Amino acid sequence: MKYVNTGLYHYCLNLGQSLQQHKSPEQLSVFVPDHVRKTFNPLTTCIPQHSLQKFLMPSVSQYQIWHSTYQSSQYLPRRNRKIKVLLTIHDLNFLHEDKAEHKKERYLSHVQQNIDRCDAIVCISEFTRNDVLTHCDTGGKPVHVIYNGTNRLHQPVLKDRSYRPRIPFLFNVGAIVRKKNQHRILPLLQQNPSLELILAGRHEDKEYASFLQQHASDLQVEDRMHLVNEITEEEKSWYYHNCQAVVMPSLAEGFGLPVTEAMSVGKPVFLSKYTALPEIGKDFAFYFHDFDKMHEDFTDGMQRYQRAGSQMEEALKAYSATFNWEDSAKKYIDVYHSML
Repeated sequence: MKYVNTGLYHYCLNLGQSLQQHKSPEQLSVFVPDHVRKTFNPLTTCIPQHSLQKFLMPSVSQYQIWHSTYQSSQYLPRRNRKIKVLLTIHDLNFLHEDKAEHKKERYLSHVQQNIDRCDAIVCISEFTRNDVLTHCDTGGKPVHVIYNGTNRLHQPVLKDRSYRPRIPFLFNVGAIVRKKNQHRILPLLQQNPSLELILAGRHEDKEYASFLQQHASDLQVEDRMHLVNEITEEEKSWYYHNCQAVVMPSLAEGFGLPVTEAMSVGKPVFLSKYTALPEIGKDFAFYFHDFDKMHEDFTDGMQRYQRAGSQMEEALKAYSATFNWEDSAKKYIDVYHSML
């Protein structure tokens, strides 16, 4: 939870808060940085996290289960084998990215070390589970699938400093990195001069952010592409509520939280057909079949969405509601109990 405006932060926050709401005789404690301590119930026991614990973990011998909520975490009780470890694996996206083989091997080796220490695994999609079973040695340990819930959207608010679109706009939210494939959206602006594009997210790859700006300039759409960097939950909610559509041609997703978030307010979602996106979007999303012909898929999808009107909006909202953190938390608790 180090970086606030990220999907992993909200996964930990929503799951943790939902686990707290379940009445259970077991004690739940949280291992978090000090700056997010206040996000949890003040009665919850907190183990303060700091970076030196990567090398020497605090004593956690009073606990029966340690749930590592990130597959590459360096914070695991490796020595005390009496503590059962549950490992959540969100994705092995690095395997589907254009990375050097030695980097892929290094990342995979670290995940494998955590798998070796764990007693059970949760994956956030069937796609991720299949990746894990294909590329890792799980040693016969149980590998469960528990979908994420849809994050509840805050009251939509744009502040004075927020970027306010001048004309109808498309929305993409997520880290600015090459695997998100955001540059593929830019030709849609060429072919749809009445639309803007808002790309919101932390610039994890500054070279790619610069490439996006240069590519927009080359296509002469730089005045309608807006890199707004990190946004608050209130801003994100406003963009969801007011956009024409969410466009997500990502090459690698373990789940894809923006899919169900956008659907929760009845907005159309346009996705690539890669990794977990078709599993989560199902027939409720529209898909790009060819990145060089995205305009055709976008135009067809928007026409179908507009013809269906409120009927499709309500169907999207109902489908999004099937992904909820209360159900996810209950399934995690069942997994905890199965490990005791």
